[in-house]
Amino acid sequence: MAKLTKEEFISSLKEMNLLEIKELVDAMKEEFGVDPSAVAVAAPVAGAQADEGPSTVTVSIADAGAAKVAVIKVVKEITGLGLKEAKDIVDANGVVKENIPTAEADEIKAKLEEAGATVEVK
Repeated sequence: MAKLTKEEFISSLKEMNLLEIKELVDAMKEEFGVDPSAVAVAAPVAGAQADEGPSTVTVSIADAGAAKVAVIKVVKEITGLGLKEAKDIVDANGVVKENIPTAEADEIKAKLEEAGATVEVK
């Protein structure tokens, strides 16, 4: 039998359901004397990644504020839309960008807040 690389083994694990993984752990314990509780150490690492928040978010305007024209210009710059479309988004307190990385969302939020808008990131 050919030796599996670490990447191949991990890829195989990703395809298994929980019952199959449990059976694998039990078989490893029987064959090699590996304690299944050692596998539980990896679980908090996976949970920590989930606590970081979503990988993509939506940026929308909650309130354009007093400097509405400046906010419209920023929305136009960010989205690449025309002036009328950008104004429509600002007037409707609409979505500026959807499904973007959180780092990009933070940059957009900063630009919009600098222009005077109140921004929601979801």
